[in-house]
Amino acid sequence: MKRLWDKGEPLDKRVLRYTAGEDYLLDERLVPYDVRASIAHAKMLCKQGLISAEDSQAITNGLNALATSHAAGEWKITLEDEDVHTALEKHLTDTIGEAGKRVHLGRSRNDQVLTALRLYMLDAAGELHKSALDAASALKKLGKQNKDVALPGYTHMQQGMPSSVELWANGFAAELEDDANNIVSALQRADKNPLGSAAGYGTPGLELDREFTREALNFTVVHEPVTAVQLSRGKAEAALVFELSLLMQDLSKLATDLLMYYTQEFAFVKLPENMTTGSSIMPQKRNPDVLELVRSAAATINAALLEILGITTKLGSGYQRDLQRIKPPLFRAIDLAGASTEIMVQLISGIKFLPENIQLDPSIYAAEKAYQLVTNEGISFRDAYRRIAAELNNDE
Repeated sequence: MKRLWDKGEPLDKRVLRYTAGEDYLLDERLVPYDVRASIAHAKMLCKQGLISAEDSQAITNGLNALATSHAAGEWKITLEDEDVHTALEKHLTDTIGEAGKRVHLGRSRNDQVLTALRLYMLDAAGELHKSALDAASALKKLGKQNKDVALPGYTHMQQGMPSSVELWANGFAAELEDDANNIVSALQRADKNPLGSAAGYGTPGLELDREFTREALNFTVVHEPVTAVQLSRGKAEAALVFELSLLMQDLSKLATDLLMYYTQEFAFVKLPENMTTGSSIMPQKRNPDVLELVRSAAATINAALLEILGITTKLGSGYQRDLQRIKPPLFRAIDLAGASTEIMVQLISGIKFLPENIQLDPSIYAAEKAYQLVTNEGISFRDAYRRIAAELNNDE
């Protein structure tokens, strides 16, 4: 079987390599989702009397078998396939015969890929939500284990007010919990069934039941009207990556603090040795590479967000091939955020604070002393502020 759009005309191999790009490699993760969507579509076609019950069952059985064999590594999508859709239909037709050719009735690759992408994003968001909550839990546990350990609170990189390991850890934990919840909330745009919109203008002359496929795929609503579907491309993707950007900013800040605390000059913490690397020239070194790479991951995900927004900024209505280029930054952001969060859970669980090395400068209690003057003497905060400042200057 040739590609889904092939009408028999010759195609320059260079065009195939350029237009397919890395899409056939990226689509490997979409196989189980395209299978789910195709089964739902086939059952809907049967319900509408557009294919027979026998063909629908053969398609369902064949697709399930292909999903299993793909998961076992028995086949992969090739450049000649171009994408997951052609690969599945080709293998399906090879397996079950003529019935395999009927599965594409009432579909375009446009609504097909968007359905698979949305199903994938919904799953990915669930996993990222869990990872962010796991990181928050690890921080809360770390704070509880060190609840009596004092820690200087820094402003402008100077000791500003007294804090504690528990207060520091719980601050990050609260933000990670917020990130986790917003990752899920961001996918409201993805929780709409695009199947049946075809190339963006529906299927004139063909009566499809979009509510049937919505329910089968567990989408919350049908995406209507059909002309809105292609206009929405990139929005759910950008919304998810935006929230991942905020998640990585929090992890980056956490990494920055820990990198400072790990220096010999501070020595507030000891990192687990199995989470640090060695130097090729300096025998004494243990390097916090994980934290450095987590810190820089935020920039990579910020760039992915800008890439997605840039691709869609000046597109008109209807499908444009530019949209294919959304996959690389989307998948890159999801993979990197997931890997970064998971490794931070492991690292946080092995951190040990060294209270004997943590010293608070006596001046760190200045604001507290000013508040006591206000409470005890009834003077204004401004006067109390100046009195404490004068006392500190005299001490110097």
